[in-house]
Amino acid sequence: MTFDSGDAVGGVLRPDNHEPPFCMSGSAEHIGNKPIQNRLTEGKQGALMTNSKKKAKRLTSFQIIFLGFIGVVVLGALILMLPISSQSGGFTPFDQALFTSTSAVCVTGLVVQDTATYWSGFGQAVILTLIQIGGLGVITMAMSFVMLSGRKLSFSQRSTMQSAISAPNLGGIVRLTKFVLKGTAIIELIGAAVMMPVFITDYGVRGIWLAIFHSVSAFCNAGFDLLGKPDQKFASMTSYSTDPVINIVLMLLIIIGGIGFLTWKDVVTYKFRLKRYSLQSKVILITSAVLIAVPAVLFFLRDFAGLPLGERILGSLFQSVTTRTAGFNTLDLNSMTTIGQAIFIMLMLIGGSPGSTAGGMKTTTVAVLLLNAHSCFNRKEDPECFGRRVEAGAVKMASTVFLMYITLCFAGASVICAVEELPFGVCLFETASAIGTVGLTLGITPTLGIVSRIILIMLMFLGRVGGLTVIFAALSGSSKKLSKLPVESITVG
Repeated sequence: MTFDSGDAVGGVLRPDNHEPPFCMSGSAEHIGNKPIQNRLTEGKQGALMTNSKKKAKRLTSFQIIFLGFIGVVVLGALILMLPISSQSGGFTPFDQALFTSTSAVCVTGLVVQDTATYWSGFGQAVILTLIQIGGLGVITMAMSFVMLSGRKLSFSQRSTMQSAISAPNLGGIVRLTKFVLKGTAIIELIGAAVMMPVFITDYGVRGIWLAIFHSVSAFCNAGFDLLGKPDQKFASMTSYSTDPVINIVLMLLIIIGGIGFLTWKDVVTYKFRLKRYSLQSKVILITSAVLIAVPAVLFFLRDFAGLPLGERILGSLFQSVTTRTAGFNTLDLNSMTTIGQAIFIMLMLIGGSPGSTAGGMKTTTVAVLLLNAHSCFNRKEDPECFGRRVEAGAVKMASTVFLMYITLCFAGASVICAVEELPFGVCLFETASAIGTVGLTLGITPTLGIVSRIILIMLMFLGRVGGLTVIFAALSGSSKKLSKLPVESITVG
């Protein structure tokens, strides 16, 4: 048997002198020694295997985000290990470098070495770069380089970007990314320019670097500082507790960075026409205002009552703002009352808003749970807010996130308490700070052992990437069931 021109595609079969045109074997037609049906079956199986391999190799958006953060954390740790990264010129142990890199990428601020006195200028620059990457998101930074190169983003890349910045729609994602990058650069430069005269007055030329570093650190809600001294390490911003410029600028940077990129968009687009804002932006702004004002009043009345009026007002406001995943502190946290520290833990767990530089379970999570409770009290079927109904999926997601954060925080605190033999309240403060990516501490971080540090590293990573992102990345192959089981009621409460 031979083929006319065209071979297997469009070719015409014709017999030759030495081979019968067709041989019958049962019901299958043969070409040479193999049946046509078998060859067609093998071809289909081969095509299916090829397609399945391609699908297996394709990563989901959640897996890309998860692996992207891990890759940056490990790379940052390896660079920080180098002698050039430390002031002593020696190698930094891997566990310390990994802890610092994780804290920077996850914009937390917990440290085992004082940033100002241990790390060299190069090491500090590496930390600042990791903070910027972690604040905007690994995927956002990667896609920005793709756009700068002039290449167009594919559909899968746009989908990944949508997941990374919590955008509601895929359309306009490139414009939104450009808006985020441009806005970030402008805000950080303005913050640095305003603080620069104060730092230059106190530190000379080095004040330029301090202004830039703290502006980026505050906007990204990281909490890293360069104000420690050999005789006063881990000082944070305590030396500027009475300076209104530094306090106000840092607070504004923290708030702007923590309300979310989509809220920026509404503010820039609609200005003071609040009715035009999306429901999410309205909820974020109101919840954020309440979570700043109410704790500030409580701190003013109880914890800082002995301070002069000016420092008392600044201290109360700053401590209320910084708990929203920023991590700076201007006053001694160990001198606060037990109730004050408990409020800190609650605020650290709540954190910032979705699609922002902040971490935590997010303001919208708490708002949705409160709205759901209100609807239950009033015997309404669905939560309602600003003339809109909150979808049931948001309530389910909020409940899952809340339970996950509370469970991980208490479980981590219990293990650290058992291993380190420290008071449970102190350990709970530490784990809340880690999973909320805040960075505030009661002073125990540098003294913790390797087991406790690993726990904090895991909590910081989960707090920044998102526990659900990790779960979705691990269970990406799970298929949705089209059928539903019968319903049966369960009494709760």
